[in-house]
Amino acid sequence: MRTAYSVDTVRTAERELMARLPEGALMQRAAAGLAAACADLLGRVYGGRVVLLVGSGDNGGDALYAGARLARRGAGVTAVLLAPDRAHPGGLAALRRAGGSVAQPGAAEELIERADLVVDGIVGIGGKGGLRPDAARLAALAGESGAAVIAVDLPSGVEADTGEVRGPAVRADLTVTFGTHKPALLIDPAREYAGSVRLVDIGLALPEEPELEALQHADVAALLPLPQAESDKYRRGVVGIAAGSARYPGAAVLAVAGALRGGAGAVRYVGPAGGAVISRFPETLVSERGPAKAGRVQAWVVGPGAGDDAATVAEVLEADVPVLVDADGLRLADRDAVRGRGAPTLMTPHAGEAAALLGVSREEVEGSRLTAARELASRYGATVLLKGSTTLVADPGGGPVRVNATGTPWLATAGSGDVLSGLSGSLLAAGLSTRDAGSVAAYLHGLAGRYAADGAPAGAHDVADALPEAWRDVRD
Repeated sequence: MRTAYSVDTVRTAERELMARLPEGALMQRAAAGLAAACADLLGRVYGGRVVLLVGSGDNGGDALYAGARLARRGAGVTAVLLAPDRAHPGGLAALRRAGGSVAQPGAAEELIERADLVVDGIVGIGGKGGLRPDAARLAALAGESGAAVIAVDLPSGVEADTGEVRGPAVRADLTVTFGTHKPALLIDPAREYAGSVRLVDIGLALPEEPELEALQHADVAALLPLPQAESDKYRRGVVGIAAGSARYPGAAVLAVAGALRGGAGAVRYVGPAGGAVISRFPETLVSERGPAKAGRVQAWVVGPGAGDDAATVAEVLEADVPVLVDADGLRLADRDAVRGRGAPTLMTPHAGEAAALLGVSREEVEGSRLTAARELASRYGATVLLKGSTTLVADPGGGPVRVNATGTPWLATAGSGDVLSGLSGSLLAAGLSTRDAGSVAAYLHGLAGRYAADGAPAGAHDVADALPEAWRDVRD
C-alpha cells in the first residue's frame, strides 16, 4: 500500500524525530537521498552541469547540501538564490566549501540553458497559490531547457495537501520526496507536475491512518473474491443491473459485460435492452418484472443509459442491498433517498456529473478533486468514486481516500464507465465494501484499459474483454 500524509502530520513527525537526532542530521539524510537520485539521473556526475534553484525554506537547504555532495564528486554546481538573505546558511557554506558557486537570478537563463540537471528547491510543502513572478520565470526556463528537472519533496507551486495548482508551477521529470508521499504527488492536477516519484526514507514515525491510500497489486490480490470448493453461483453473489433504454441499449450490454467479469456468480438484468443483452451474453438472467420482482440479488447497479427512468432508480434505491448509482442515475437519484438508505451506496460520477451534483463548474471539480470527492460523499452519505486520470474513492465518514492511477487516456471513450459500473457492482455482490469494491474495480479497469489499448485506440467492449487479463496479472 502506498500512503500519503498531510503537511501538518509530516511536520509533527519531523519535529519529533529532530528532537532525538543531532542538529542537522535529518536534513543530511534528505540531502543524501536527493544527491543519490541526482547522480542516477545524470548518469555520469563528474563534469555534469547542475543548477540549483534555491528558495528560503528547508528544501532550499536540502538542495544546497545535495549540491555540495555532487560538487565533491566533480559536478559543476551553481546555486541561483531567489532570496539571498534567507538562503540556508549551513547549506550555502557547504556548497561553497565543496567548490560550488552562487549566482543571482539575473544570470539564471544562461546557466539553465547550459545545464544537464536543474534542481527545484524553490518552495517547500507549505507553499500556496502558485509561484511568484521571479520563481515562475525560472520554472518556465527550466521547462523550456533540455535539462532534466528534479523537484525537492514536491514541485514548487503545487499545493501539498490538495493537489491543486493555482498558478505557475515547476514541471519535474522526477520528484524526490522525503519520509512519505504527500497527497499532491498522487492526485491530479498536481501529479502531472511531479513526473516519476522517488521516496527517500528518513525515519519518520507516522500515524497508522494516512490521508490517502493507493492500492498496489498485492493489496488488490488480497481483496479479490475467489470461489471456494463449496461455492455455487448464488453463494458467490448475484448482481442486478438496471440499465439501458430504447435509446441507449449499449449501456446495458457494457454494464453486464463488466459485471460478468467481476467475480459474482450470476448477473440479473432488468430493463428494456433485454434482447440486446441476451444476444451478447446468453448467461445473463433477464427479467421484465422490474427490480423489486426480478429475484434475489446481493447488489444493484442502476443508471447507465437509463435516460429519464426515475422510477427505476427510485425502486432500486429502496432495496436493502448495496447499490451503485452511475450516469443518468446520478441525475435522477433523490439525495434524501440516498442519504436515508440503510444499505451502503456507491456513486461513480465523472467530473462533469460531480459538478452538477455540487452546483459548481466542471473546472472547479477538476482543479480540486480531493475536495470535491469528500464534499460529495458527505452531502449524499455515500461512498463516492470520482472518475478521472486519478480516480478517487471517498467514504462519507471520512478516513483515508483511496486513489488509483492505473488507467490510460485511451479509457476516455464512450461506454468505459458502464463497464466500470458493472465490474464494481459485481464486486459489491461478491461481498466487498463500497470502498473496496470501488477501488479494486478502478484498479482492474485501469489495467484492462492499458492492455486493451496497447498504444492504440480501444473501445469499451475491448476493455471488458481485457479484464480477465488484468485479474490474472494482479493474482500472479
